[in-house]
Amino acid sequence: MFNFEFYNPTRIVFGRETVARLDTLIPAEARVLILFGGESAEKTGTLHEVRTALGARRFMEFGGIEPNPSYETLMRAVALVRQEKLDFLLAVGGGSVIDGTKFVAAAAEFAGDPWSILETMGQAVTRALPLGAVLTLPATGSEMNYNAVVTRQETKTKAFFASSHVFPRFSILDPVKTYTLPAHQLANGVVDAFTHIVEQYLTYPAEGRVQDRFAEGLLQTLIEIGPKVVNEPADYDSRANLMWTATMALNGLIGAGVPQDWSTHLVGHELTSQFGIDHARTLAIVLPSMLQTRRASKHAKLLQYAERVWNISEGSDDARIDLAIAQTRHFFESLGVPTRLRDYQISAGDIDTLVSRLEAHGMTQLGEHQDVTLAVSRQVFEASL
Repeated sequence: MFNFEFYNPTRIVFGRETVARLDTLIPAEARVLILFGGESAEKTGTLHEVRTALGARRFMEFGGIEPNPSYETLMRAVALVRQEKLDFLLAVGGGSVIDGTKFVAAAAEFAGDPWSILETMGQAVTRALPLGAVLTLPATGSEMNYNAVVTRQETKTKAFFASSHVFPRFSILDPVKTYTLPAHQLANGVVDAFTHIVEQYLTYPAEGRVQDRFAEGLLQTLIEIGPKVVNEPADYDSRANLMWTATMALNGLIGAGVPQDWSTHLVGHELTSQFGIDHARTLAIVLPSMLQTRRASKHAKLLQYAERVWNISEGSDDARIDLAIAQTRHFFESLGVPTRLRDYQISAGDIDTLVSRLEAHGMTQLGEHQDVTLAVSRQVFEASL
């Protein structure tokens, strides 16, 4: 295991009826901008709860943040923050809204071209407005990390940045907020969290025994609760476990001191930017093929994954790895998430464009060994047809 530091300042407020805690979490003198996505936050009553909890504070609202938050939309929010001299941001929604709010927090305090925040992957950020979150869709873990992904529609560029300045000061996690979510969004949340864990776990042995066992427990939890969350009526315990698992999947803890991959995410981003496929669904397409294509470099961890996560302990090494990858694909499909490009009317003729976009975005040496070249990415796309 490598040397590492782990730091996470986000305060988590978890449980039923916790939105009212906003009154004690946000300074009384704060001038607040509430950021949210579509109409669901209003229809479900969450925005009403937020407004009530803010009490006499001055606040404004900015809606319309997309499922893949666009730079163009977020810059309108930045303009509003600057014009109205707002000084605290509150994200009400899922990962996309929280990601977008992180960008607004950094861009509102940024003196140069805000796009350079993304071009430098966050290194240009030296300060940001304080922000908090009310989580309504568990999936990305953005409520407890300093990462964000933003899409520039003009160039179809999906870009990532990270900065310790955009850690949420707090995040409210009330599992009851998931009760009105449609099945496809819940399924996306399970797949997203599952793949976040795999990207930090399924690399090569590094003696990170605590992280390995933690990651395996989180994966087993998702396998146990996933079908119930997606296919059965809302249940507090399963929703609470999904919400907490998704948070723990990407708050930095299971990845501390161990190698990480992230090639599945970066390759999948091109499917979102080019074809508009939900982020989680791109992961379901790419992950099984990525594991199959790179099975030699991931051999030891794939065997561990087969035995500890899927309880596959008999047969040859190759047979166990084949079955573990097949079980992964089956799990995603059992949640109603397709795992083939053809399911989205994407054919072999589209692969050249996808590979060229990876090249244009500099995604030519990905993965824990930086050996996911354009040729390997092409193989992954081909195996995903």
